[in-house]
Amino acid sequence: MDTRKRQPIGVELVKRGIVTESDIDNALKYQREHPDKKLGDILYRLNVCEPHKLIEEIGDIIGEKGILLTGERIKTKLTDYFSLDVAQKNKVIPFEVASGKIKVCFANTVNSKNMNTIKLLLLNKGLVMDTYITFEDDIDRILKSMEGEVTTDFDVSTESNDTVIGLVDSIIKTGITRRASDIHIEPMAEEIRVRYRIDGELFTAAKIKKDKQSQIIGRLKAISNMHQEKQESQDGRILIYEDYNIRVSSQPNVYGEKFVLRLLKKNSNIRDIFELGFPGTEEDLKRSINKKNSITIIAAPTGEGKTTTLYSIMDYLNSPEINITTIEDPVEIRIKGLNQIEIDAKSSFSGSLRTVLRQDPDIILVGEIRDKETGEIAIQAGQTGHYVLSTIHTIDSVEVITRLRKMGLSDYDISSTLATAISQRLVRKLCPKCKKERKFNSEEKKIITSIGEKYNVTFDLNGKTYDAPGCKYCNHTGYYDRIGVFEVLNLTDEVKQIVMEGKSSLEIRKLALEQDYKPLVIDGLNKVVNGYTTLEELNKKLLIF
Repeated sequence: MDTRKRQPIGVELVKRGIVTESDIDNALKYQREHPDKKLGDILYRLNVCEPHKLIEEIGDIIGEKGILLTGERIKTKLTDYFSLDVAQKNKVIPFEVASGKIKVCFANTVNSKNMNTIKLLLLNKGLVMDTYITFEDDIDRILKSMEGEVTTDFDVSTESNDTVIGLVDSIIKTGITRRASDIHIEPMAEEIRVRYRIDGELFTAAKIKKDKQSQIIGRLKAISNMHQEKQESQDGRILIYEDYNIRVSSQPNVYGEKFVLRLLKKNSNIRDIFELGFPGTEEDLKRSINKKNSITIIAAPTGEGKTTTLYSIMDYLNSPEINITTIEDPVEIRIKGLNQIEIDAKSSFSGSLRTVLRQDPDIILVGEIRDKETGEIAIQAGQTGHYVLSTIHTIDSVEVITRLRKMGLSDYDISSTLATAISQRLVRKLCPKCKKERKFNSEEKKIITSIGEKYNVTFDLNGKTYDAPGCKYCNHTGYYDRIGVFEVLNLTDEVKQIVMEGKSSLEIRKLALEQDYKPLVIDGLNKVVNGYTTLEELNKKLLIF
C-alpha cells in the first residue's frame, strides 16, 4: 500500500478527470444526509461515471487494486475460508484462488485491522492474500445474497405461530435452547429483528413482519410486569419459564421500543474456578484469595464474567464453619449455605453493607464497588477482620488501584487492605466437534514470540494449534462455550509500599512485572498454545496485532 501523503480522494478524482467539481459538490451534499457513506460509494450511487473506471482510480489513489466485483467474478466458496459472520464484520469477499494465492476484495477503504485479521485466517490455510477493493454496496449486496446459503440453525417459528403469545414463547424458548445469554428484539424500519448473544457474539435469528410489532411489545410488557401505556425506558422480569429468571429492559428508539432479555438460570451449577480458566495451581489460588483482613477485587468490562468468577470463588470458600453473606443486584445464582441479599429500589450496596456488618460475617461479597461510600465501608470491613470480595469496572488489575483512588479512597487504605486484584476477559473456546489440527505458521510464531520476549516468557510453538471451520453443533462459528483469560496482581509488601507513596500506575506495573505479575495477554497466549482458543479470537479481545 502506498502510504505517501495524498490529496483527498475527491480532489484527486477531479484532477484525473474522472468526475467534475459539480459531481463532488453533489456527493458531499448527499454525504451530509448520509454521514455513514464514503465518498466513493456515493459517487457510485449517483452514477456520475463508469463504475469500473471509478473504482480502479480510487484503488490507485489509496494504493490498492480496485475492481468492480460481480457475482460472475466470484469463483470460490466463501465458507471454505471463513464464516459469513466474519465476512460481514470485515466487509470482505474472497473471489479467486490460484497457485497458493487468494484474491480477496474489501470495501473501498484501507482498514489495516480488518485486513490483518483476514490475512492471518488465510495464512492458517496456507494461502497468501492478494488484496483488492470494491464498492461497499456491492460487498453488502453479495453477502446478503449468501445469507440464505449459510444455515444458522435457529429454529425460531415466526410465521407458523397463529398467535403472538406463541411467537414470543418460541423466541424465548429457542434462546434458552441455543444457550443465549441475551435476546435482542429490535424494531427496524421495515421489520422486527431478533438476535441472540451466544458465547459473547450476536447472531441474527429471525426477522418478523412489522405489522406484528405492537402486539409483540404488548405481550412482552404483559409478561414482564411493565406498564403498557408508557413509551419510555422500563425494567421488568419474566418468571413464567421454569428455572429461569429473565431480566427485561425496554428502550424506545426511532422505530419503536427495543427489548433486551437477559436469561439467568436460577439454579445453575457453579463452575470450578480452574474450569473457568484460572491460571496456576491451587496454592496460587489460596495465595490470591485471603480469608481475613483484606479485599479481593475482580476487574473487567461489562459482560466479561466477573460475577461468574466471584461465584466460583465463593463456592470454593464455602463451608459450614464460615458465615458468608452476599449483597447482589440481582442474585443471579442461589448457592446453598450462603446468606444472599438482593438490593432493590429502596436499598443500596452501601446501606446493605452497613447492616451486614452487624450480622457477624466472615466473608462478604459486594456485587460491585460503584462509589466512594461503598468503597470506604468495604475497606473498613476488610480492616476489621473480614474478607471482602467485589467487582469493579477497569481495563486491568493495576488500574483497580487508579479507579479506587479516583473514587476518593486514600493510598493508605488501599495499600493496607487490597490484597489481590484480578482482571479477566472471556474468549470463545474451539468447537470440540469440528476443530482441525495444524502447526503454527510463521506469522503466528512471530507474533507470539515477540510478545513473549517483551515479558520474558517462552512459549513452545513446536506443538499443534487448530483451525475453527464451523459445523452444525457450534452454529457454524467454529467455537462453543467460553473460557476466561486472567491476570492476577498480588499486592506484595513492595507493591503496597509504592501504592502508599502515591506512585503512578505505570510505576506500580513496572514493579509488579519484576515480581510474579503477568498481563492478560500472557495467559491468553498460553490458552492459544494449549489449544483452547485461537490467536484470532484472542486478538478480538486484546488487540495484540
